[in-house]
Amino acid sequence: MSEHDEAATYDVRATQDKWLPVWDRMEPFRADDDSPREKKYALTMFPYPSGDLHMGHAEVTALHDVIARYWWQRGYEVLNPMGWDSFGLPAENAAIRNNEHPATYTYANIETQYESFRRYGISFDWSRRLHTSDPEYYRWTQWLFLKFRERGLAYRKNSPVNWCPNDQTVLANEQVVDGRCERCGHEVTKRELTQWYFKITEYAQELLDELDNLEATWPARVVAAQRNWIGRSEGAHVSFAIEGRDEPVTVYTTRPDTIFGTTFLVVAVDSPLAAELVTEGQREAFEAYREEIRKETEIERLSADRPKTGVDLGVTATNPVTGAQIPVWATDYVLADYGTGAVMGVPGGDQRDWEFATVMGLEIIRTTQTPEGFDGEAFHGEGPAINSPADGVDAPLDINGLSVAEAKRATIDFLEQQGTGKGAVNFRLRDWLLSRQRYWGVPIPIIHCETDGEVAVPYDQLPLELPELRGADLKPKGVSPLAAASNWVDVECPTCGGPAKRDSDTMDTFVDSSWYFLRYCSPGYTEGPFDVAKANAWMAADIYVGGVEHAVLHLLYARFFTKVLRDMGMLEVGEPFAAQLNQGFVINRGKKMSKSLGNGVSLGDQLAEFGVDAVRLTLVFAGPPEDDIDWADMSPAGSLRFIQRAWRLSGDVTSPVGASPEGGDVALRRITARTVHDAAELVEAYRFNVMIAKVMELVNATRKAIDSGCGPEDPAVREATEAVAILLSLVAPYTAEEMWERLGHEPTVARAGWPVVDPALLVEESVVAVVQIQGKVRARLDVAPDISEADLEKLALAHADVVRAIDGREVRKVIVRAPKLVNVVV
Repeated sequence: MSEHDEAATYDVRATQDKWLPVWDRMEPFRADDDSPREKKYALTMFPYPSGDLHMGHAEVTALHDVIARYWWQRGYEVLNPMGWDSFGLPAENAAIRNNEHPATYTYANIETQYESFRRYGISFDWSRRLHTSDPEYYRWTQWLFLKFRERGLAYRKNSPVNWCPNDQTVLANEQVVDGRCERCGHEVTKRELTQWYFKITEYAQELLDELDNLEATWPARVVAAQRNWIGRSEGAHVSFAIEGRDEPVTVYTTRPDTIFGTTFLVVAVDSPLAAELVTEGQREAFEAYREEIRKETEIERLSADRPKTGVDLGVTATNPVTGAQIPVWATDYVLADYGTGAVMGVPGGDQRDWEFATVMGLEIIRTTQTPEGFDGEAFHGEGPAINSPADGVDAPLDINGLSVAEAKRATIDFLEQQGTGKGAVNFRLRDWLLSRQRYWGVPIPIIHCETDGEVAVPYDQLPLELPELRGADLKPKGVSPLAAASNWVDVECPTCGGPAKRDSDTMDTFVDSSWYFLRYCSPGYTEGPFDVAKANAWMAADIYVGGVEHAVLHLLYARFFTKVLRDMGMLEVGEPFAAQLNQGFVINRGKKMSKSLGNGVSLGDQLAEFGVDAVRLTLVFAGPPEDDIDWADMSPAGSLRFIQRAWRLSGDVTSPVGASPEGGDVALRRITARTVHDAAELVEAYRFNVMIAKVMELVNATRKAIDSGCGPEDPAVREATEAVAILLSLVAPYTAEEMWERLGHEPTVARAGWPVVDPALLVEESVVAVVQIQGKVRARLDVAPDISEADLEKLALAHADVVRAIDGREVRKVIVRAPKLVNVVV
């Protein structure tokens, strides 16, 4: 029989059709809250239901499933749930494009994705399935919002906000990437609006500190991204008295030691402060400049190569150390939402200030000695203080010659003594803006009354359900469609009974996804967002698998929620995810998949042609999980051929079930033991591709053993083939299940248990030691694994090939790394 004929006997589709209903009946991955087994929580980021599954979903869930199935095999009770992040812009925009109501479109897609996940054979516990757009879920999102508000962590204020003109909604700072909307890519502008915020800054220091504990188990780039976003800096608040104004203007600076070089103040042109400070004589020029700048995006304003512009506001400020009168300017390179909207201009230490001072003809004073050979402009590095004060200047503070750290401390001490400043810690992190002017989201449970102000919807009236608004135009218009739904908006005030209006904004979808992992612990619970005892039993999630694109957004928000819930007494842990694994992207021909580029790859087509197991195996075997996968370089056909070779082994075994492998082929048993041992270490190190390579080697060794004489009746062949089936169950579950049945076992192989190996088989009888002279291999020695360095050196130097290569030359050094290397230097 030819290789092709043998392969044809394994019907991939028939195998899938056979086992899927069996697994549905058995529910082998249903987590038991009361199990005495040690618990593990395997979590993967849940998807948006804006279409069927794609190659990215296939990759992340295949990688995630290796870990979840491995834990089941190792004897843990595993919580591995799945749900849908079903509110929010992705689903709503897709529904509008398809001219459907978001609910109709979303729930149809959820069912499509559910069937695809089910066929894909991921070990999800479907009894815990949830959708964030279900009233029984978002009831508790609203409950949490009100609880946060009671703790002073949810509030409403008027301020400049990020505005996406395309999606017609505000965005949190974290949702603006390089000045563009992270959802649609459109340039973001600024608007002045009254919006709801979560006070995430209350936890800024703890969010930063806890990253130290996550460094060992989270990807380094995620930890770095969070540290940079939180952006802790130490400096001072400095007060500048303003001509004709009772209150001084306070600015924050990380370099108070450069105050001797502060020759002007710059104020954001679109800030209320600039409009207040401008004199009547400069107002016309200021208003014209402000109108010009309002047309520009934030990314344009912050561009490094943008020419500096501004308007003199006509007032002066007093430098609190030198007493000098310095001009106050309005400019576009300072942003209104940075601190007070004012910055002290230090052209000698800041390049933007240098360029501004050069254009406007303002004084430049260096306050830090530049290194020898420095030929740049502004200098912000280390060096002794100079011109602090300058020669001939009578100042009450002298920090010349001090290091930056010493000069900062001395300046802060002086400012505090004079009452014109105070040492301070500042964070780049801003409070989380959560209002959205869109329909498809959680209604904010607040009622606005002219008499009583903001009134919470009573807890016993939750959920405040989203009205269907079927037939209404839901396209983004800059105000929520709910505002026009008078039957829903117009209500009585719960406090005074007078006329009032519901808040018509909805919550950002990131609110929904900041606690879903807790709901999985008790999805049917009706007395609160989750059963506290069960959440404490499962949390923190032992592994969280998902995309690095959420390095700041979702992960930061989920960490914030977890800490608040801990402080509310609802959780014992303060961090939600003990470890994290990021997967790379699936690309094609070197580029991101796109219909317009003609390089899109349909997951459905790949599954139809090669089967689930071959696609899963290909994605996991492609390389380290964090690397991108170029599908053009992959071979699902090759994966299918390997699966068929493995499957054929199970038909060749003739020894009975339960036969002791003792006395079987020792060489094959050693390979099996080593493969099983190494596979465990490789999975735990997330080196899944290497684990598969080891299984491939075991398949080849088993086939060779059968064909070379030990025969299919040898119990070592059964031992090896059963190990192959169990290890393959992590990646190719259909094939593994079929192999397990052919080997005479009842389903399911997924709960068979990790293969037990005799430790004695892991002990190597001998290893090969390489002897190098001047870096070239001159001999190989078979030695005992526990040989001493001294004995290995003697053997190496006495070897005839080594003696010949040394040829009487003086041996200067011998480097021994027992038992595998001897390096001789002559």
